Amino acid sequence: MLSKTGLCSRTVAAEWIRAGRVEVDGRRVHDPEARFALSGPKICVDGIEVTASTRRVLLLHKPRGVLSTRRDEKGRATVYDLLPKSPWLAPVGRLDQASSGLLLFSNDPHWAQQLLDPDQHVAKTYHVQIRPPLSASAAAQLATNPTLDGKPCLPLRIRELRCGGKTQWLEFILQEGRNRQIRRLLAASDTEVLRLLRVAVGNLPLGALRPGEWRWLRSEEEDLLRQAPFAHDIARFPPK
Repeated sequence: MLSKTGLCSRTVAAEWIRAGRVEVDGRRVHDPEARFALSGPKICVDGIEVTASTRRVLLLHKPRGVLSTRRDEKGRATVYDLLPKSPWLAPVGRLDQASSGLLLFSNDPHWAQQLLDPDQHVAKTYHVQIRPPLSASAAAQLATNPTLDGKPCLPLRIRELRCGGKTQWLEFILQEGRNRQIRRLLAASDTEVLRLLRVAVGNLPLGALRPGEWRWLRSEEEDLLRQAPFAHDIARFPPK
């Protein structure tokens, strides 16, 4: 539970608990494997509360080159260099270092876990610049029969946004979130990803935020996260 707040890793959390630095609902806990309901308990470290009764959700436009982690042993920039210091927030999912776009954070690990549940099929929309361009038939094959490591993926949606000859921008809508899914699928087709930008989760858009900017999500916007984005035809390309 401590690691899900984004405060520390599981290993560090276990060290704190064994050292007696952690209290749950006013009771000191020494067993890292102790179980509690995900929602409700008041957790304090060194007397400072790290959970809150009111859920807060933050939307960040993650820049390229920034890591989606709290600390980096090499001293590289992380998303937490861009965020407010309070309350404690944990990322809801990830974007790799080379990717940019919409990244959510929350102080409610139970809500975040529900949003990430694969059975929820919360769609994520990406704009991807590639080289060389994909043909319509290759895009259709990739959309309808995607596989990674010999295992099938859920069907995805692809449409062309624009093509500049040697490069092409595509929109991908995924129903699941496997690690580096788009990059790995395209690499298997000998296609290089030049830019990858997440522009929406569900029907919640990135909007006008510039790289590095963030804002708090309004409570009514949370409903947009579970709504399916506009349904495009699979691998829809403009007529030649």
